[in-house]
Amino acid sequence: MQVVPTVTAAVCALLALAGSAYYALCILAARRFLRRQSSQGRAQYAPPVSILKSLRGLDPHMYAAFRSHCLLDYPEYEVLFGISDLEEPALPLVSKLQEEFPGRQLRVVHCPTQLGLNGKVSNLAQMLPHAHYEHVLINDSDILVAPDYLWWVMAPFVDQAVGMTTTLYRALAGQTLGSKLEALGISTDFTGGVLVAREIEHGIRFGLGATIATTKTVLDKIGGFEPLVDHLGDDYELGARAAAAGYRIELPDTIVETALPDYRFRDFWAHQMRWARNVKDRRHAQYLGVIVTFALAWAVLAVVAAPRFWWTWVVLAITGALRVGAALVCGLRVLQDPQVLRDLWLLPVRDFVALAIWVASFTGNRIEWRGLHFRLRSGKLEKVD
Repeated sequence: MQVVPTVTAAVCALLALAGSAYYALCILAARRFLRRQSSQGRAQYAPPVSILKSLRGLDPHMYAAFRSHCLLDYPEYEVLFGISDLEEPALPLVSKLQEEFPGRQLRVVHCPTQLGLNGKVSNLAQMLPHAHYEHVLINDSDILVAPDYLWWVMAPFVDQAVGMTTTLYRALAGQTLGSKLEALGISTDFTGGVLVAREIEHGIRFGLGATIATTKTVLDKIGGFEPLVDHLGDDYELGARAAAAGYRIELPDTIVETALPDYRFRDFWAHQMRWARNVKDRRHAQYLGVIVTFALAWAVLAVVAAPRFWWTWVVLAITGALRVGAALVCGLRVLQDPQVLRDLWLLPVRDFVALAIWVASFTGNRIEWRGLHFRLRSGKLEKVD
């Protein structure tokens, strides 16, 4: 009768120890990233930039995000806002912005054609011909940036081998549990994963939607936006295609911020499931390895299965210490996210919920996005009736 609990505890403990090694790697990758930050200065390279923002609906703190792009300390840039609907609810915010900053180049581009199921990419494809400059930057409508943002993001292009830059980000949580869990996951899980991938793969081979900067030349070489109009993870695909074309992708030393809505738990679950199934679809082998990243949950389950065995408690102590250490280094030091300390007690909840999402993601390939239901196949969206 004791065999099953013992075997269960042993399996969970082994997964926890593997995850502890992963947490240690997160700490190492984060420390190397921080060392690079302290040893490298910002290059004085500032080509003119066209910032492309596709709009659909309203986001929390949206005007503050727009406004931050008008306060940039940068020689020359423009901001284009793409809309597919002339009744777009964010349009009055753009008008207000134009009134407050009459000296800035702020333009609205109407994108009347629906080129595919990904409305953002459809807009970007129609906006690009209106961009005045060779260098283009894409970020989401809710991204808040620092005044020196463009200096950091554009500086790596002084090296012609660089074809793209992308940035880490932190999330400003709302008041609900779902919002806090997602923000905590971004700071303590997602960021560590990006930095570990950078170490293992000797560089970044994907893009992050918080910022993607590139050039029209690179976009032309990888086929532009049009091939991605039915893809869900357009940011990942842009980076992957640029890397496959032989360009280097850099991760600049700047952090941007996004604001999360006050998710109901159902909305939080749907959002997380969309992320999970997209990663599973595009990086299947790596996604299987994600099982060890829930190490704290496995360590707790080992203790639950066999609380009388001293070694389960040792595994829990080791795993807990490394989990907290990785969370603090990635979230507090790299992202400078003060919410991490406030919500650190939610780490076990976050890890058990994340494990449940990972397991559930294997039960199908359907996702919900902006109130519509789709099926994912090879990264592409198929509408479900």
